[in-house]
Amino acid sequence: MKRLLLAATIGFFAIGMTFAQVNKKPTPGTDGNKFVPYENRTGNESVVYFTRQLSAEGLINAYEQVNEKIVGHVGVKLHTGEQNGPNIIPREWVKALMQKDLPQANIIETNTYYQGDRYTTEQHRKTLAVNGWTFSPVDILDEQGTTTLPVNGGKWFTKMAVGSHLTNYDSMVALTHFKGHTQGGFGGSNKNIGIGCADGRIGKAWIHTTPGQPNQWDLREEEFMERMTESTKATIDFFGDHVTYVNVMRNMSVSCDCEGKAAAPVVTPNVGILSSTDIVAIDQACVDIIYAMTAEEHHDMVERIETRHGLRQLSYMKELGMGNTRYVLIDLDNGGRRITAADAVKGLKPFVQKKQ
Repeated sequence: MKRLLLAATIGFFAIGMTFAQVNKKPTPGTDGNKFVPYENRTGNESVVYFTRQLSAEGLINAYEQVNEKIVGHVGVKLHTGEQNGPNIIPREWVKALMQKDLPQANIIETNTYYQGDRYTTEQHRKTLAVNGWTFSPVDILDEQGTTTLPVNGGKWFTKMAVGSHLTNYDSMVALTHFKGHTQGGFGGSNKNIGIGCADGRIGKAWIHTTPGQPNQWDLREEEFMERMTESTKATIDFFGDHVTYVNVMRNMSVSCDCEGKAAAPVVTPNVGILSSTDIVAIDQACVDIIYAMTAEEHHDMVERIETRHGLRQLSYMKELGMGNTRYVLIDLDNGGRRITAADAVKGLKPFVQKKQ
């Protein structure tokens, strides 16, 4: 049975990649290691809300600015973390948000591509219990296999394999712990959706691995960013207007939450919580806030972003028409006035690890 399943998976992987890629291998974009200042960007401005209140109340306030079109059966896409990971969004914050505003929603996740605490559904459910995600139903989207969604306008894929349960939902809330990422440079809403909704065996393989390569993680830099972004586009196109984004800039290790207790120590100061209905604008605003910090405060994070060419996530999302890199940043703590990224980082305090 295991051999048959493996053969079927490999066959689907090969067929999917043949179908997904165009006749000639595309050329990745460039300059994923070059930050574009705000004044050099073009296009319209979207609205991004910001609060310095890193608390359940702050999370609720940020979400309630952008929840108008969250209707029906709702999935809250959350990175629930490896066992005892120290940096994930505090469970009590998520519990308070869901009890107040999303009482009928499910947390949604997928199994991992790497072998670890969430590789199989059985392992994943044990990890969810260890990490305290017990106050809400958690739907492991690929528990019963995969489905595919079209990738409109992509150059690497024409479809993306996602957990089959994803299409059971009417709306999605991307609740994201913004941090660094070993391969993506940074992990914002784009990573949370593009990797986090792709199923653990097929979709994630299409994003990470060239078929036949012994290195599971051989796709890197601009090509990886573009593949991940096309995966995100498939999911958000499915939900249309019924998707919204909240990014929590807290405990920002340069490592992803996938690394759990092995994550690099946090040295970047905590900042606050952002929300928007524009995925490009919210991830861009978080990156701008990082760059607006002092050199000492942002050194490790900027190095991680630029060495991985992670800024290509932002430029490619814009190229695909997923949103705007320009935005109006609204300060929820001061009467809703417009501020800049530099205003958002005034008076930051050095990071101190706190118990959840």
